[in-house]
Amino acid sequence: MKRMALYICPDYDNNRIQKFTSDGEFITAWGTEGEEDGQLNHPHSVALDSEENIYVTDRGNLRILKFTSDGEFLTKWGTEGEGDGQFLHPHGIAVDAKRGFVYADDAANMNIQKFDLNGTFITKWGSEGSAPGQLSNPESLDVDSQGNVYVSDLDNNRIQKFTADGEFITAWGTEGEGDGQFDAPAGLSIDELDRVFVTDRGNARMQVFDSNGAFITKWGSPGTEDGQFARPEGINVDPSGNVYVADTNNNRVQKFSPTNSQQ
Repeated sequence: MKRMALYICPDYDNNRIQKFTSDGEFITAWGTEGEEDGQLNHPHSVALDSEENIYVTDRGNLRILKFTSDGEFLTKWGTEGEGDGQFLHPHGIAVDAKRGFVYADDAANMNIQKFDLNGTFITKWGSEGSAPGQLSNPESLDVDSQGNVYVSDLDNNRIQKFTADGEFITAWGTEGEGDGQFDAPAGLSIDELDRVFVTDRGNARMQVFDSNGAFITKWGSPGTEDGQFARPEGINVDPSGNVYVADTNNNRVQKFSPTNSQQ
């Protein structure tokens, strides 16, 4: 989701997508509860392609929906199950706009699935566990400039990095409060320099790493004041380096300038 407009998907219980400018001015919204084309049942995550089409994990309907940037329904894919192109709990989603791929993680099947931009299944990887390449409640994912895929492996309190075809590259993170440690890493976003921004949900803070997992910086603490968080989840970094965080239990989005997110 790397455009100057900010799309807020998880208006989760309202079953809609809301679209705002980068400064928080409301633009439009769409979606109603249901199973028909364009309807939603607890949408969880969004991603954009190079044409600014919007891809949504429609969690309750066990599918992915694709819309234009103004909310016109384009296509959908996915059914309930454990097979190729099927879902039990579609959660995070990411688009490699340069190469034309869509990646979605499934928090129940414990895998990552890869599709083309129209939903044709390509491959998948992952299984339940804590070994390298295994997953436990994968939450979010994003793609770097080389096409590598990063996943927030929430219950394992780590980030995992894979090639575009699912070959394990590296992982980092352990449970704790120190630099590079996590208490439920949730949202994940890659910036233009391939730095990895993570919402450390239980520790109510953001952490930033290089593409190999070296710790760079952090900010945030529990609370309701500006710059504080209560269950931070979704995160996005725009092309100018501004960071947007869904501060879930405070029912707000916070925007940080590049000077707050760079060292």
